[in-house]
Amino acid sequence: ITPASMTIVFLGITIGTIMTMSSSNWLMAWIGLELNMLAILPIISKPKTTRASEATTKYFLTQAIASAMMLLSGTMNAWQTGNWSILELKNKFSTTIMALSLMMKMGAAPIHFWLPEVLQGTTLQTALLITTWQKIAPITLMYMISNNIQPTILVSAGILSMIIGGLGGINQTQLRKMMAYSSINNLGWTITIMAFFPNMALMNIFTYIIMTTPIFLTMTNMSTKTLQNLSTTWTTSMTMTLSIALLMLSTSGLPPFTGFMPKMLILNELISQKLTTLATLAI
Repeated sequence: ITPASMTIVFLGITIGTIMTMSSSNWLMAWIGLELNMLAILPIISKPKTTRASEATTKYFLTQAIASAMMLLSGTMNAWQTGNWSILELKNKFSTTIMALSLMMKMGAAPIHFWLPEVLQGTTLQTALLITTWQKIAPITLMYMISNNIQPTILVSAGILSMIIGGLGGINQTQLRKMMAYSSINNLGWTITIMAFFPNMALMNIFTYIIMTTPIFLTMTNMSTKTLQNLSTTWTTSMTMTLSIALLMLSTSGLPPFTGFMPKMLILNELISQKLTTLATLAI
């Protein structure tokens, strides 16, 4: 891919996300997400391998289904309310479909199946892009409609994401798949608190993005893709190995690292909302 075409692609990704974040209309938000999706496909398929082509197809199909669900939800709501405003999403059925489509866009459970496979088939830089930047637009839309979504749906999806993300990453040797399950787990925390304190959900996801970015950049710099590679890197660069270990501990939410702060605040909020059982499940 030439530098000019890469510039156009990255411009498409940026403009698509900004368009979705700044729109107050479902049609414009949908167009922004479509532009974003179409722009990232050449980046995923850049390595000329079968795995990359497979990852591109999986990403395209899941995102296209999520977009169709989103458009269906917006159309049904517009049919009933008479407008396309994002904040006017009043119909319960439309709200549920919209929440599911946004979860599918992000890769949250129970519609998470595509994320580990897509990350495994791409480069580390593309995996970084999918797990960070690509989540900003759907999270923003979910934040805008969080008052209208039934808390039961968000909490159920959140708890399921935490469980699947935590258990799925245990038996992995591929670092990209581990990071995919870490992303699913973190989305679980974000979605759970979205029902009660949306601002805290935003803080949690942005803290995760800030912590995940250096992990992927360090792995790219060290050319490590498996745990076996990572276990032998201390002989060549002890500082890098120590940094990545501390960053991973922080991402997992171990005190006294940065990643523990949003999790502690989320647990505190759940307990103050008299949701002690939920907080215990989250732990």
